[in-house]
Amino acid sequence: MATRELIVQQWTTVDNIVAEEDGGLSFVSGEPFDDEVQSPFKDSVMGLIDSVDTLILGANTYNMSKGYWPYAEDQGEYGRKLNALTKYVASSTLEEAPWGGFPAATVTRDAAATIRELKQHDGKHLWLWGSLTLMRSLMDEGVVDRFRLMVCPACRGKGVRLFEDRHDLELVGAAGFDNGVVVLDYAVKQ
Repeated sequence: MATRELIVQQWTTVDNIVAEEDGGLSFVSGEPFDDEVQSPFKDSVMGLIDSVDTLILGANTYNMSKGYWPYAEDQGEYGRKLNALTKYVASSTLEEAPWGGFPAATVTRDAAATIRELKQHDGKHLWLWGSLTLMRSLMDEGVVDRFRLMVCPACRGKGVRLFEDRHDLELVGAAGFDNGVVVLDYAVKQ
């Protein structure tokens, strides 16, 4: 049986800010991945999406995403692959989590238990997208295996920090791109 990992992806500034004081992400240095765009950065992002089959979202990230991603024609192959992933939304209040014309996400009340269960089955890796509050609780539960940090060429000084406490990580990959983003892949030391 293949070992499935939970990979957390976060966009961040060089000073560890993942959301500005107003919750914004003006520092994100990405471009839509329409089918015409060909770049090493797109190849890197597509490599991640090709390595996963399940997307995990917190309720806030789900609510911010559900109105855009199911209809994001400008995102080309990336959008099609993202929309085709099996999705789980961690929420204590949602009863259902529709995703446009695609299969709805499954709502889970206990994300850590769901992730532990998913890791017991064959498949590709699991991908936690944003969802900072959920990420922190999953770190506390010991189910996060890797971080993929998309470090943007910006500093904000103030805002929400990715890490608020101590964690030991091991660098397993790093790459810089023409758009100024540096992708850092870290394994979580258990």
